[in-house]
Order: sequence, then C-alpha cells, then structure tokens
Amino acid sequence: MSEENKNEEKNEEKKWEVPAVLDDDFDFLDHYDDQGKEAVSEQQLPENEAVSAINCAFVGVGGGGGKLAKAFLDLGFNKTILVNTTGKDQPAGMDPKHLVLIPDSDGVGKDVEFGKKVLKDNGAVVEDALRTKFGKVDWLFVLAGGGGGTGSSVAALNSVFERYLTSVQAKGRVVYIVSIPTAQESLNDTIKSNANSLISDLVELPHLVISNEKQTQLLRGKVGMLSLYPTANKSFAKLFGQVLKLSSQTSSIQTFDSKDLEKCLRTPGRMFIGTTVVRNPDDPNLGVTVFQNCIKRSPCPTPRGKPSNGSILFILTPEMADNPDVGKHLDAAVSYVGGRTSTLFSGVYVKQNLPGLVSILLITGVNWDKE
Repeated sequence: MSEENKNEEKNEEKKWEVPAVLDDDFDFLDHYDDQGKEAVSEQQLPENEAVSAINCAFVGVGGGGGKLAKAFLDLGFNKTILVNTTGKDQPAGMDPKHLVLIPDSDGVGKDVEFGKKVLKDNGAVVEDALRTKFGKVDWLFVLAGGGGGTGSSVAALNSVFERYLTSVQAKGRVVYIVSIPTAQESLNDTIKSNANSLISDLVELPHLVISNEKQTQLLRGKVGMLSLYPTANKSFAKLFGQVLKLSSQTSSIQTFDSKDLEKCLRTPGRMFIGTTVVRNPDDPNLGVTVFQNCIKRSPCPTPRGKPSNGSILFILTPEMADNPDVGKHLDAAVSYVGGRTSTLFSGVYVKQNLPGLVSILLITGVNWDKE
C-alpha cells in the first residue's frame, strides 16, 4: 500500500473518531449508549464454563443440597452458591466466594419450623447474595436434601428466589431438585417427617426428586461407603448437565432445542429423569427396552400416571445412524414413549465413541408415588 493510501485511511478513521469530551448538549448520550457495559459487582461469580441451552445458576441449601451443588460446580457451572445455617457441613475445599452462611446461627437441629423461621428472617441475606454473585440469570436450580432441617426448610425461600428472578427480568423460573432419605434413614420419625414436609411444600412447583434408596441400590457393590454419595452426586450432575448441553446443540437428524427444554422445566409438579445404554440397538422392542430401563435405572422414584410432557433423547454412533433398521426402531421407540405422555419432544444426536445407543428420558408433570 502506498504512503498516500495509508494517509487517506488514517484520515478516514480520524474523521469518525469520538471526541474525548462530548458537547454538553449531548452528554446525556453516555447514559443511553448501547455500547456501554453493564455494571458488574466485584463479588459476581464468573460465567458458567459448562455448556447449557439456558442461562442458569445453582443454589445448594443445607448440607445435602450443598454437596449436590458442589458436583455441578465441579462440572463448570461457576454460577453456584451454597447456602447453609452452619459452616460445619460444607464440602471440603470450597472457595469461600461460593459460600453464603446465614449469620448468628449454628444449624437448626433438624427442626423444620425453626429452619423456616431462620431462612425467612434472613431472606435479605440470600437475596443479596443472588444479586451480587449471579447478576442476571434466567433459571434457578435449587438443590436440597430432605430429612435434615435446613434443606427441608428450603420452601421458605421460594418468595426470595421468585423476587430475584422478577427483579432481573428472568425468562425462566425456579426448579427444585431435592433428595429423599433411604428406607433405613426413614425409620427415624423426624427424618421421615422432614422429608415428607419438603415434598408437600413443593408439590405444586416444578421439582425433581432423587431417591437415596435407589441411588444406594444402583451403586451397591460398585463403590465403598465413603464414595457412595459423591459418586451419586457426580453421576446425577453429569446426567442432568447432559440434557442442558444437548439442548444447546443442533442435530442433522432431530433437535431437542432450548424451547423444548424450557417447556418441560416450566411444568408444575414432579419431574423424572433416567438413562440407559442399549448395546444392541437393532432390537424390534427398542421402545419398550428404552422406556423400562430408563425407569428402572433412574435415581428418581418410579412415576405413575400420564405425565404432561415427555422428552426422549437418543445419542448414537455414525454407524447406527447409517443403519436403516436402527432408524426404524428409533421411530417405534419415539412412538412408544409418545403414547405415554401428553406432549412429546425428542432429539437424535450423533457422537463418536459410545458404548451403545444412549437414551435419556425426561418427563415432567407426573404424579408423586411415595416409596
């Protein structure tokens, strides 16, 4: 480029430079300039590294909820906080910036009524943490363990969560993910009563229930006692996170998109998630096999009745995708699941290095079947 042309380019750029000081008549433009950056709190957590179709954050309440939230944090969901009434029941190695300790409390002694009072009285503390640490998100996943005092009291914070989402003009809502104790633990009347109280409080809100009894059965003989719940939490977080991730991806066959996911998550009542691997997808009874195995091998209690929404996601290898018989069986499987839900969503994704045909079943708006 000649020197003359370079000078012309520089002059052209200079012609459109914004002056360092605006005319006083137009200084109001700084306030409305869409190039300006939104103010960010120094305490705001970094953006999620985990891929998700929806802008979400996780709140673990109580000891059990905090440990499950830690599993999502480990996956890269950086917008995660742990709320507790005691600092003695936190996962090891947690960065303090993710912790919110209710002041002037040292647990609630498995007393749900007292726990609800403590959480209500400190609602402003939690709401301030949501604003300063999350900024703006659309969906809040609130995690809690039923049986203890703080986690079983989490419904007392529902108005706080709703108010926060309203204040940031969120497009989503609050979804609860809670656990219920094992049969052995439920022999204790207080633990059983606390868990039942939690489920009763959430019955009309979107919520997913994890059965610790089924978790124990699924992992028995595979891991030791010390690794049981960490392994269960990690596995569930990866399963749920996979649904958030797949709904952000396009498929050349069939896509389960973000609107499908949001429709499922908005549905009031209980949710269910399960997964299975079919080693031989060339099975005429693929629909029955997938549905029954997802129900059987799920960490959630067995649902009954006809749910409002059903989503079946298939992840298969390129070789499976090229097999016409597998395609025919997949169509039959989608029809089978669709016949058991009022509204069906589905997605088919092609990935390398799979152990077989991977299926994930997500259904919402199902009846609660106490175990």
